[in-house]
Amino acid sequence: MNKPIEPRLLQPVEAFANYQKNAAARFDERAEERAQREGARVGISRPHESAQLHVAGEATYVDDIRELAGTLHCALGLSPVAAGRLTGVTLDAVRAMPGVVDVLVAADIPGANDCGSIIHDDPILCDGEIRYLGQPVFAVIAQTRNEARRAAAMAKTALKIDAQTPVLTSREAHASAQYVLPPMHLLRSATGKGAGEVASAIEKAPRHLRGSFDVGGQEQFYLEGQISYATPAEGGAMHVYCSTQHPSEMQSLIAHALHLNAHDVHVECRRMGGGFGGKESQSALFACVAAVAAARLKRPVKLRLDRDDDFLITGRRHGFWYEYEVGYDDDGRVLGARITMVSNAGHSADLSGPVMTRALCHFDNAYWLPNVDMHGYSARTNTQSNTAFRGFGGPQGAIAMENILDSIARQLGKDPLDVRRLNFYGTQERNVTPYGEPVTDNIIHDLVDQLEASSDYRVRRAAAAAFNASSPVLKRGMALAPVKFGISFNVKHFNQAGALIHIYNDGSILVNHGGTEMGQGLNTKVAQCVAHELGVSSALVRCTATDTQKVANTSATAASTGADLNGKAAQDAARQIRERLAACAASHYGGEASAVRFANDQVKVAGKTLPFTAIVAQAYLDSIQLWSDGFYATPGLSWDKDKMFGHPFYYFAYGAAVSEVLVDTLTGEWKLLRADILHDVGQSLNPAVDIGQIEGGFIQGMGWLTTEELVWHPKTGLLTTHAPSTYKIPTANDCPPVFNVRLFEGQNVQDSIHRSKAVGEPPLLLPFSVFFALRDAVSSVGNHKVDPPLSAPATSESILRAIQAVQAGA
Repeated sequence: MNKPIEPRLLQPVEAFANYQKNAAARFDERAEERAQREGARVGISRPHESAQLHVAGEATYVDDIRELAGTLHCALGLSPVAAGRLTGVTLDAVRAMPGVVDVLVAADIPGANDCGSIIHDDPILCDGEIRYLGQPVFAVIAQTRNEARRAAAMAKTALKIDAQTPVLTSREAHASAQYVLPPMHLLRSATGKGAGEVASAIEKAPRHLRGSFDVGGQEQFYLEGQISYATPAEGGAMHVYCSTQHPSEMQSLIAHALHLNAHDVHVECRRMGGGFGGKESQSALFACVAAVAAARLKRPVKLRLDRDDDFLITGRRHGFWYEYEVGYDDDGRVLGARITMVSNAGHSADLSGPVMTRALCHFDNAYWLPNVDMHGYSARTNTQSNTAFRGFGGPQGAIAMENILDSIARQLGKDPLDVRRLNFYGTQERNVTPYGEPVTDNIIHDLVDQLEASSDYRVRRAAAAAFNASSPVLKRGMALAPVKFGISFNVKHFNQAGALIHIYNDGSILVNHGGTEMGQGLNTKVAQCVAHELGVSSALVRCTATDTQKVANTSATAASTGADLNGKAAQDAARQIRERLAACAASHYGGEASAVRFANDQVKVAGKTLPFTAIVAQAYLDSIQLWSDGFYATPGLSWDKDKMFGHPFYYFAYGAAVSEVLVDTLTGEWKLLRADILHDVGQSLNPAVDIGQIEGGFIQGMGWLTTEELVWHPKTGLLTTHAPSTYKIPTANDCPPVFNVRLFEGQNVQDSIHRSKAVGEPPLLLPFSVFFALRDAVSSVGNHKVDPPLSAPATSESILRAIQAVQAGA
């Protein structure tokens, strides 16, 4: 008989809610005391700036913007085959459909038929070569959205295609050397003698490990789908409301498609209903089509994708497969490693280059590798062009090393945590990455020690072993996984930002910056930084829509840099205004401007305390400028993309998680019983927002590694998992009943915004602990004598296959 699961592991989800509420209250008690004492506006839990609008249904997204008179709607006609040549397009029947106003093809684009982010290899509309099933071939513009969609659905009969056999897997593409980019190579040997030294280190090592591993892709599944609303402006200009993480890139690509200058194109984004990387580059196709149609017809045009079409057209996280060879000693210390990483790039380059770069730069994760030889290939397949997704290659690189260390531990019969700890980067030595950047801020030892103790890791692991010994069907597994994640864009010049701040003569403050709000709380944090700099309450500060006519040449809100870059730029702008106000106050009331203090909506000058609004009003009367621009560029970065060497990251964010799972070995079904997380965000700008990002990143990453499986039909190339009915993202029911999340106490050693650290992407690597806990449970079936052949996503079917393989091996 199987023992029942202890009640402590089946507490209701409300237990976590109570824990979170209590933890937040403890945080805020200290923070509020500091706020009252110092007038601080950062380091305090504050609600999301749009929280009330969200829950009231009043937050305005692109589709909520009131449509102008004469607005038309667009839908795309998609290729029904995955590979071939377009030999004919017959659109008479499409044009005759009710409500159809016009139909556009590639030849109707006045400028460049390209929406490639880096390499110009991605046509807006098909111009001859059919690259994947779902590729847009023509655009229907009609009076209503439904009429446009009905007409676009006639693509199967309107298109004449000479079909060819598609290449659908990265293995197949790699075998035929079919890539979207040249291969990348990153090498480090102990004494600098090159690949031969790495090979020798592996060969001479006491023990060896060879193997392969697969991780799948992941759909972003943003709640708000891809959408653009283009409205013609005077003089041939174009105003586009776009759900995008990169308004400046949309501006540039639209301008090229319309054969206009950038100043003729105005792109605006108040907020997105989620992005996760899927709206960094891939919003371009839809923005360009809407703009071309609007310019051609001189009427507003909206293009909002159906969820199924969104799946079929857009790319997602790159799936990877790996082949590796590792040499290690009898304790489990890695002496040399060689790995080949092959990503499924899809039909075009998109962002596959920087994704692979980050994957190679994160293979080390938190571990010192004296000899390493890495090779990265971005395979060209007849599938959607894969793109950015939270983590941007970092998770795909790091999980390969975690899988290797887990296998080493099982071969040695050791606790995987002990092997991981043995290989950690040092603080004074063994602290240089394979790409040459010193790890100067290493806190992984202290962080893991704290988590190991607070989670009762050793006690619970022993309890799980005892449970498994007496339970033939249900098996428990546990794992602790660490994270070291580099923060900055791989491309140096992307690490810059601008901001614009106005103070009105009533004391209210308006902020505009180059970052985009997608629910992550960027505007909330930026507003807090401005309020702190000016010594006012957050209620006086309002952030407005990201707008290419206000802050130009912005970088994408990506790479977890949103608050780092835009917070610093806004702080710079606010500082300039504060200094002007201080000089104004000193000129009227005496004392030095440097001695004037701003806090709690008051200004202290020469022994007097005045309302902030009074000083603002006086500055206006004195004709003092009450607006300012701000700018920031991350210092100290360098990167040689050819040598794969330099200092690409400003700092590293750290974290670790312990997960405990229960697996039914008869069905492969499983349950996450408990998760304990300790994560490093430096000196948090907003603990509530940061904890929310950690929770969300953990659950989203867990979905990638367990339930979210992408399946293409092996013959037709159709993505068969193109809707929620077949593609399973995690739900609230998948959250563990015990979910303990804490912030590591400390501050950034670098001069980041208020010594905080980025929190967007690093938490997505924390659920490695879930995957390896599942692997641990599967391994227990064979008394940990057989290395489980478990790939990701570890669906119930995959778990069952791995269990059967372990049973056969045992």
